[in-house]
Amino acid sequence: MNSNWQEDVKQMASGIRLRVLKHTIDSNGGYLSQACSSAELFSVLYKRILKLDKLEKPLLPEKFQGVPNSERKAVTGINFNGGGKQENDNFILSPAQYALVLYAALIEAGRMDEKAMEEYNKDGSSVEMIGAEHSPGMEVTTGSLGQGISQAAGIAYARKVRGDSGRVVVFLSDGECQSGEFWEAVQAMSFLKLNNMLMFIDVNGFQCDGETKDVMNIEPFDERIRAFGARVFRINGHDIEKIAELGELPPADVPTFVLCDTNPHKDMEILKERYPKYHYTRFSSDEERERYQEHYDELLEARRG
Repeated sequence: MNSNWQEDVKQMASGIRLRVLKHTIDSNGGYLSQACSSAELFSVLYKRILKLDKLEKPLLPEKFQGVPNSERKAVTGINFNGGGKQENDNFILSPAQYALVLYAALIEAGRMDEKAMEEYNKDGSSVEMIGAEHSPGMEVTTGSLGQGISQAAGIAYARKVRGDSGRVVVFLSDGECQSGEFWEAVQAMSFLKLNNMLMFIDVNGFQCDGETKDVMNIEPFDERIRAFGARVFRINGHDIEKIAELGELPPADVPTFVLCDTNPHKDMEILKERYPKYHYTRFSSDEERERYQEHYDELLEARRG
C-alpha cells in the first residue's frame, strides 16, 4: 500500500459527508446519517478494495429511457464502475436509500460528474433518490429490503460457474438483515460455497423506526451469521486500515461477511439531537435549517484547514 492512501481515504470520507450534508440543506431533506456511518466504508471500497476499470473522465448519467421491453434494452449504472470484464468486481448496493451516499462517493472517486446531482430525484432522471438498476453505480434494483443479497448471490453463482476471477462485493445495512430473505440467502451462499462474495454491513444500530435492537434485535449478529456457515469478522467500521485489510484477504471456501459497527452521527455532532430518529433528516423550520448551514460552513472551513 502506498504511503498516502490513508489520507486520500480520509479526505474522500470527509468529502462524502460534506456533499450529503450540503445536499440535505439545499433540498430540505436527505439521508444524512447514512453518510455519517458509511463514509469510510465507501471510501475504502472505491480507493482500495474494488477492482474496477479506470475511467477516462467522470461520467454524466443518461436520462431514464423507460421500462425495458422487447424493443428497449435494459440500461444499468454499471458503467460508472467500468464493469463487464471477468476480472472486475461487481458492486451491489443493497439498501437503495443509501443512493445519495453512493452518488457522493462516485463524485469523490472521480467516476461521476458532480453536475449529475442537478438531476437528483427529478422526473425522467436516472439519479433517483432510492436507487434502481439504471441509477449511477447500480446494476440491479435491490428493493424491497433483503433482495439485494439474493440477487448478488445469483450473480456470484453465475460468475463462479463461468470461472470469472472477479468478486461480487455487497454493501448492506443492519436493519435489512432482519428479513427472512437475508437469512435464506446466507444459507444458500454458504451451501454453494460462494467464496467470491464479500459483504460489508453498516451496523449503525438504527433504522426508520428507531434503534434496531428495539424494532427486531438481531444480536449476536456475528454469531448468527457464522451459524449459517459463513466466515465473519466484526470491526470498527471507521477503522480504514482494518476495512482495507479485510477487503484484501484471500478467499475462504465460503462467503465472507465484515460487520462494521459504526456511528450514525460520526463527525456531525449536530445530528445527535435527533436521537433515536436518524433515518432521514428533514428540517422543521428555517431556523433549524440555518443551524445546519452554519455547521456545514464550520466543517468546510475545518477541512480547508
